[in-house]
Amino acid sequence: MSDHQLRTRTPAGPAPGPRTPGSRAASAFRAAAPALAVYAGARALGLLAFWAAASAAGKDPLGPLSGRWDSVWYQRIAEHGYRYTVTLPDGSVHSDLAFFPLLPTLERALSAVTPLTVGGAGLLVAWTAGLLAAWGIFAVGAQLHGRRTGVVLAALWGVYPTAFVQSMAYTETLFTALAAWALYAVLKGRWLVAGALTVLAGLTRPTAAALIAALAITAAVTLVREYRAGDGGGGIGPVLRRNARMIAGVALAPLGWLAYVVFVAVREGSPFAYFDVQAQWGNNIDGGRALAAFIAGLPWPAALGLCAALGLLGWLVVLCVRQRQPLPVLVYALTIVVISLIGAGYFGSRPRLMMPAFPLLLPPAVALLRLRTTGRTAAVLAVLACASAGYGAWTLLGAGPP
Repeated sequence: MSDHQLRTRTPAGPAPGPRTPGSRAASAFRAAAPALAVYAGARALGLLAFWAAASAAGKDPLGPLSGRWDSVWYQRIAEHGYRYTVTLPDGSVHSDLAFFPLLPTLERALSAVTPLTVGGAGLLVAWTAGLLAAWGIFAVGAQLHGRRTGVVLAALWGVYPTAFVQSMAYTETLFTALAAWALYAVLKGRWLVAGALTVLAGLTRPTAAALIAALAITAAVTLVREYRAGDGGGGIGPVLRRNARMIAGVALAPLGWLAYVVFVAVREGSPFAYFDVQAQWGNNIDGGRALAAFIAGLPWPAALGLCAALGLLGWLVVLCVRQRQPLPVLVYALTIVVISLIGAGYFGSRPRLMMPAFPLLLPPAVALLRLRTTGRTAAVLAVLACASAGYGAWTLLGAGPP
């Protein structure tokens, strides 16, 4: 028998069967493992730097992470529900209705089934969501520019200047995780999944409006393009039928955000109660007047520095456009930036509010990979991680909220 006959007659073994959801998840986790490891290392460095600084100052390291600023409001909601207000000396009323319900709901549920306090449950949610966010950010980056870009993108998000907030019992990591996976679902054509994730995002932060807009605009452009491609000969009906899942996902997307706005309206007896509550907190939309007034009131060196930072932000936006990011990714990032800049809220919180706009980091991630060696890319990330850790320790030990 010839070698050729032997090879043709030898059984090749059973054909590989369909991949199960479990095997797909395991494969996806293995692909994302480097990104998760780098992200976790960056955040561990930040926590270590803060622990050392807090210990040297004789302060409790856990206090600023779970028991200050917005974290206290979320814990109070988890423990007692929506019933707390504070009247300031100027007569303005701060109500806990300004805070969305998903994080305190998770805190309450976890503290009920584990030995954790509500504050500890908040940290567990934030840290777990941080890893899920890094995974989702990696997935988006890998989908658009390959796995190495996904790893660097997740790392850059972990060393963002205000990345210390990712280690606090705040909503940023939870929202970013939901947003990143929703955008990934859109990129993969899974519109119902994207819509469901956007519902949860809408119960987490008001900036879910950016995600809702990303889905709605992308769907509208898709429908118009398909209608024009068919020259309208068959009418709009066939186009709508072909895209039924997309339309259903878009219709689902705003329900979480709307549900909470309606809840506040019914509770307060006014259709615009939610917006009144936000205005009392100083979070109303003023078109950027508060930002302009803040810059005008600074000493000129600080004003120039802030203008330079805003110029850098504008340049990143231009690079995202020139990079031709997919429409949902681009709309999401730009809307987050616009919302953060045109509000009248506390200026120091604006970098934190823009942190979920991770697509802004795609151009730097691609640029870092153009360095000649992996070692140089790692060195840049290490320097950024140290700078982020130092800045985070200094801010957390300060008096003002992030």
